[in-house]
Amino acid sequence: MATPLPQKIDVHCHYLTPAYRQACIENGHANPDGMPYLPEWSVDDHLKLMNDLGISKSIISVSSPGTHLVAGNGELAAKVAREVNSYAADLKKKMPDRFGYWASLPMPDIDVCLEEIAQATEEGCDGFVLESNSHGEYLGNESLNPIFDELNRRRATIFIHPTTPICPCSPKARAQGQQPVKAAPFAGKYPNPMLEFMFDTARAVTNLFLSGTIRRCPNIRIILPHLGGAMPPLLSRWSAYSTFVPVPWEDITEEEVREAFKTQIWFDLAGFPFPGQIVGLMQGCGVPHSRLMYGSDWPFTRRPGVDRLAVMLDDGVKGMFNTDEIEDIYHRNAEKLLGSTKP
Repeated sequence: MATPLPQKIDVHCHYLTPAYRQACIENGHANPDGMPYLPEWSVDDHLKLMNDLGISKSIISVSSPGTHLVAGNGELAAKVAREVNSYAADLKKKMPDRFGYWASLPMPDIDVCLEEIAQATEEGCDGFVLESNSHGEYLGNESLNPIFDELNRRRATIFIHPTTPICPCSPKARAQGQQPVKAAPFAGKYPNPMLEFMFDTARAVTNLFLSGTIRRCPNIRIILPHLGGAMPPLLSRWSAYSTFVPVPWEDITEEEVREAFKTQIWFDLAGFPFPGQIVGLMQGCGVPHSRLMYGSDWPFTRRPGVDRLAVMLDDGVKGMFNTDEIEDIYHRNAEKLLGSTKP
């Protein structure tokens, strides 16, 4: 008889309140990121998924497009962020053993984000979800330094979630009423989560390191989605580039990045980690199993897909890790991280 796999903690799963879903529909995100649907979500459906798949606790978050739905409309963004965070806080209070949450921030609006960090912290969030870019302002950009400095001061955990890549407007273009432009050449042909999300994660991670943000903010704990997206095979290239070409950014070594992967950064297993992607991350970037955590990506990955991926993941971990290591990956690593999370 096969040994049953351990219970899981899901650090990459999503929720859509009725108000948030309606706001998406009313503001151009009925098919977010080129997806053919905007999923429905309910607490009961989420609990059923958890019970069926052996998920003991879910740390829910708002997925792409996040809460800043319309460029330049900070009032709407603040309202949406407050509503979803308040909902998640209430859910955690009602079922603290089953649900936690990464609070949303209406980036790139600095002052409102700082207020929301304080409010969400008071309400008991487990950390914060940040999109890889916010209307073209990428994580690591200097304009976002006040947010990262505050998160660093609070020793916060952040969960980075990819979104559609955006080319920002220059200050002059913004003054002339121009809007940020989506930079997804396959839009309309392939959904952005299939390819562009992986590349945008790589952009955000690279920018966080080369801007010096990771070095400047050593107290922030970071979860990267989908095993770091397209970042692992590019690590040696971007970390060494400044030694070959004069560049205006921070000098950084591959060894420094690898050390951060072992001390400051975690990776979730949402998506298709086996057979190749996980090998590239662990062997190519030196990431130990102690930095890996489970993620279902539900409900944007629909229930049949979540079930299928769970089986593939179970088969993959059993073929690559011993029983004790699987316990770490499925729940202990998350327990250690969440236990130290005090934003």
